[in-house]
Amino acid sequence: MGLGHDGEIAATDTTPQADARLLLRCGMFAIVGRANVGKSSLMNAILDDKVSIVSPVAQTTRNRIRGVLSEPRGQLVFLDTPGVFKAQHDLGRIMNKAARSAVEGVDGVILVLDPSCVLRDEDLGWMRRLFRSAYPVHIVLNKRDLVWTEEARCLAAWASVCEGGPEKAVAWHRVSARTGEGVSELVDALFGDAPVGPPLFPEDIVSDFPRQLAIADVIREKYFHVLRDEVPHDLAVRIRSLEEESDSVWRVHADILVNRPSQKGIVIGEKGRLLRKVKRGASHEIEQMYGVQVHLDLWVKVEKNWSRNFWILRQLGYD
Repeated sequence: MGLGHDGEIAATDTTPQADARLLLRCGMFAIVGRANVGKSSLMNAILDDKVSIVSPVAQTTRNRIRGVLSEPRGQLVFLDTPGVFKAQHDLGRIMNKAARSAVEGVDGVILVLDPSCVLRDEDLGWMRRLFRSAYPVHIVLNKRDLVWTEEARCLAAWASVCEGGPEKAVAWHRVSARTGEGVSELVDALFGDAPVGPPLFPEDIVSDFPRQLAIADVIREKYFHVLRDEVPHDLAVRIRSLEEESDSVWRVHADILVNRPSQKGIVIGEKGRLLRKVKRGASHEIEQMYGVQVHLDLWVKVEKNWSRNFWILRQLGYD
């Protein structure tokens, strides 16, 4: 019982459900690291769902994508960020800015390293930045399913960054995003660091990534898997329209943007075979994502230097 606004006795929720809500742990964690260490794969493994696109090509993720894990013990929100790299154009600078600003206003940061290959300047840069931070830091050594040659160097690099400075506690995790090894232990540790508070999203939300950007990413991912390093970084997908013809049928019109006329033929493929393959694969995945029938229309267009064009970048959702 309690007092109402006018001094009247008001009922207070003392049910077990109310007590449980008071004990929920809910927090937001940024997943950071250089390109191609497995950040998107790690978030997908944690959520047991495909929220962020993945491919063997570095710099696949171009936006900050939020994934939401809801459990009886609380809710964890993850920011999957673009990998930091040496930017040579406006898109690259936008991606780096998005990654670096993701660590602002979060409850903790997950730095992903790949001990199966040599440490790079970007790895050390993240270590130095996180050493100066005030929030909890979890360092994930990913790709446990591969041969690790650099684990000792990762540990030594962190020790070197911390040398002579104030003590900075950090949690180390050995994980394979591909097989799931160590993922549940990582989640347990993150819940331990999450503050007590109400959920940030409804329980049925897995991601708040805008629908049209998510569809564009699915289409782009199909090209990344086929073309690898031949064209992908010069390729973008712009959704021109999404028409809901009924509750169960969507029609999506999308432009495939490339920088040069010579790339147009590569993206279309001989007699249009590659374009049709991408269309089939993307349509199927979009249908699985949203539970509707999808009619996907793809048009390949040359937009010279689109990655340096402010207005095109805004249309693509990069700002």
